[in-house]
Amino acid sequence: MAVSAVSVSSKRPMSISLLSSWMLFAVFLHTAQATRLLDSSNWDPKILLPSQLDNESAPVDDQEEEAAGTRWAVLVAGSSGFGNYRHQADVCHAYQLLKKDGLKEENIVVFMHDDIATDPLNPRPGVIINHPEGPNVYDGVPKDYTGGNVTTENLFAVLLGDKTKLKGGSGKVIDSKPNDRIFFFYSDHGGPGVLGMPNLPYLYGKDFVDVLKKKHAAKGYKEMVIYIEACESGSFVEGIMPTDLNVYVTTASNAEESSWGTYCPGMDPAPPPEYITCLGDLYSVSWMEDRYSSSLLFLPLFTNLIMFICNVCSQTHNLKKETVQQQYQSVRYFYLTIL
Repeated sequence: MAVSAVSVSSKRPMSISLLSSWMLFAVFLHTAQATRLLDSSNWDPKILLPSQLDNESAPVDDQEEEAAGTRWAVLVAGSSGFGNYRHQADVCHAYQLLKKDGLKEENIVVFMHDDIATDPLNPRPGVIINHPEGPNVYDGVPKDYTGGNVTTENLFAVLLGDKTKLKGGSGKVIDSKPNDRIFFFYSDHGGPGVLGMPNLPYLYGKDFVDVLKKKHAAKGYKEMVIYIEACESGSFVEGIMPTDLNVYVTTASNAEESSWGTYCPGMDPAPPPEYITCLGDLYSVSWMEDRYSSSLLFLPLFTNLIMFICNVCSQTHNLKKETVQQQYQSVRYFYLTIL
């Protein structure tokens, strides 16, 4: 049975001692300021996709990809304005990783308002960074849906592969088939059951799940992995996501807590002194930088049970050596066997 897992505290029985251990570990990580472990001196972001089964593998050719299914990605920054710099930076960084690891540009759809690179407050015009010493992640990012075209309506049309419902933009959609895999990443603000968008209406969890049901019924994918960066993001699909859609969801927070920015002024590490805003979000840069350590588990700080489960998985399932497909299977298996 497929599982749709959301990063909220588990309601299934677990031993008090195990739960207490996780709570103590969370306190330790808080007091140790885990974000400092994302050391810029050995910053080497990497996440592998099915085109690279190990660091030495060559990308698959078209025939192999057709047999294995096409890989698609939808990247969404749901905000606008320089104060929300980090959301578009997260999305641009994600694009660079996916492109580097073999996804074709024609299979990556990017939604972002596209206003921060040229904002007068940007100390480096035309440049977006997601790490204090990181490269320009804005370079080459496709402008599929920008400005007034970053809408919930267009997002749903893209996910369903329905070009007739598009209003503006590049016209690129997820024209996926039954054996294909889809990665969805969203970064912005959120509230109970809802995610922000720069143009109304907002993105509601119930409507989003309805779209996934339609996509699944149309045999539009084999597996889907969804990462959501937003406050209270655990509430977005909690209690409404069917378990038979072959979708795995992980979120930056549970249904009642905040997600956190990182590389902010006053933090260690801080952004370059000329920046007056956060460069990234903790959850997002954590999965992208993937600062794995065998002694400290998976370094990102997540104060909820499901993400701790993923941390344990990372001891033996290092995401630097696994594809998204393998990640889906290993985390799903671990979730099924311990809960």
